[in-house]
Amino acid sequence: MKQDVRILLLGEPQVGKTSLIMSLVGEEFPEEVPHRAEEITIPADVTPEKVPTHIVDYSEKEQTDEVLRHEIVKANVVCVVYDVTNEDTIEKIRTKWIPLVNGNAEKGNKIPIILVGNKSDLRSGSSMETILPIMNQFSEIETCVECSAKNLKNISELFYYAQKAVLHPTAPLYDPEDKQLKPSCVRALSRVFYVSDQDNDRILSDAELNCFQKCCFGNPLAPQALDDVKTVVWKNTSDGVQDNGLTLNGFLFLNTLFIQRGRHETTWTILRKFGYDDNLELTEDYLYPELRVPVGCTTELTHLGLQFLQRVFDKYDEDKDSALSPEELKNLFCVCPYMPWGPDVYETVPTSDKGYISNQGFLCLWVLSAYLDVHRCLELLGYLGYPILTEQETQASAITVSREKTKDLEKRQTQRSVFLCKVIGPRGTGKSAFLQAFINHKFTKKEKSSSAFPLFVINTVQVGNQEKYLILHEVDVDVEVLKASDAACDVACLMYDVSDPHSFDYCASIYKQHYMESNIPCVVVASKVDLPEVKQLHGMTPTEFCYKHRLPAPLPFSHQFLDSTRSNVYSKLAWAAVYPHLNGSDLSQTSFWLRVALGSAVVAVLGFAIYRAVRQK
Repeated sequence: MKQDVRILLLGEPQVGKTSLIMSLVGEEFPEEVPHRAEEITIPADVTPEKVPTHIVDYSEKEQTDEVLRHEIVKANVVCVVYDVTNEDTIEKIRTKWIPLVNGNAEKGNKIPIILVGNKSDLRSGSSMETILPIMNQFSEIETCVECSAKNLKNISELFYYAQKAVLHPTAPLYDPEDKQLKPSCVRALSRVFYVSDQDNDRILSDAELNCFQKCCFGNPLAPQALDDVKTVVWKNTSDGVQDNGLTLNGFLFLNTLFIQRGRHETTWTILRKFGYDDNLELTEDYLYPELRVPVGCTTELTHLGLQFLQRVFDKYDEDKDSALSPEELKNLFCVCPYMPWGPDVYETVPTSDKGYISNQGFLCLWVLSAYLDVHRCLELLGYLGYPILTEQETQASAITVSREKTKDLEKRQTQRSVFLCKVIGPRGTGKSAFLQAFINHKFTKKEKSSSAFPLFVINTVQVGNQEKYLILHEVDVDVEVLKASDAACDVACLMYDVSDPHSFDYCASIYKQHYMESNIPCVVVASKVDLPEVKQLHGMTPTEFCYKHRLPAPLPFSHQFLDSTRSNVYSKLAWAAVYPHLNGSDLSQTSFWLRVALGSAVVAVLGFAIYRAVRQK
């Protein structure tokens, strides 16, 4: 919504432009009227819409045509004043003033105009019969107000309508020539309907209508008011009411009716609550709320964010098979201007037996989005109506920013739930098969395509009694030297091919280059163990190398192995990521929990000794 309103008064000499301004400000008719009033600013707290309002007068005697053109460009709304007793001033509206204001403007970009019939105290009847043909001819005319500067009739109403024409404009919503909502308005209101239809039955029930009413206007409707609304829709449409609820067509009809009856503010209140600006685009502030992510920190979904997404999944899983078919996924994203997920997402997360996005896979995709591109994640949550449905100020409440990783290492504990593993190895090692096995997919060779999440997969892994999200990122090796940014992660998986004698040498080189002096844990994986093993052409065997550098012994992997055997590899990667301060050779669950148990026992003994000492004292 605009931060202030600039009103320009135009019209023939002696129609009373200056008198109207002075009567408004002085609350009485002025005895002496100057040729032109100085620009007046009315503070926000005394205006109905609570925005500062600037009122600008124009005088042909004192100002040039160039000044007039400049003022028209700056104006948000123009009040064309005429004398209700002078037919010539009425005719000049059509022939002079409206062409001057909007003669070169394209449809949709015209400045709104209020017609103001002054000196109504000098005429017994109304001028509306003469004015109506002019209003029908020019769609930019918002309304006509007859008033009197002398007896203060309709003066405040005149400037209220002028404010309203700016803050609640007709042009973006409604085409007066076609007498219907504009396509952009239909799109915006359709999104409002789909977001408000919480059970996805294409009908707004009484409960959903009341939630909507409370969200937009602060209070639910009384039962009789609800019935009255549905009765009006039922009488005027063939399909506006169904199963005692409001359909999309009924919802659109209601808003058309509000606009036709001059209640634009009702529709604008709805649209602005759902994030729209004056051009019916979602605002930057709505889609991208401020979120500061310091260096070394990561972003995850909060419990509130995951709860919301689970509700979204349940809403659009129409056949309740715990998976979203392509059609269900399309319906889910119908509130977005584009389809954010391409076909490659099916190779990024676990899917159902039919190849659909499973419930687990759906949440994994959102966790991955929050981790890799949090601003895109916030944007999509905004389209889905997160702040409206959760009654939160912004969708930033769906995101938590983790503590810096260096602090986690110092404290030797983390609150994070999402961890990144870089899978690094020479080409042909089987990295892609390793990634697909993590989400229980059979690997098939295909050309890599552009995706929302290229070369990433994500799944959940149990670490102790907690569920963690592990992201595997296949590092595409084009050159011998790996960039530092490609090496950064929570745990590195160095993969070599047991059947290729040159394979491990690359892994050893990468380890020495990036990980030997770092705090990033490394896990070595020997792939393709179903093939005959050959001697690696390196100074020492992979096992000796791991022993020397205090790394866990190489873990065997083959996509031919049973799931239980494969899952052990991913579990070790997750444990290493969650507990990077532990020595790599101590990463087995048994030794870790043994250390925890011994630590607890020591604490208990010390505590009991202190307790006894205090009691004796």
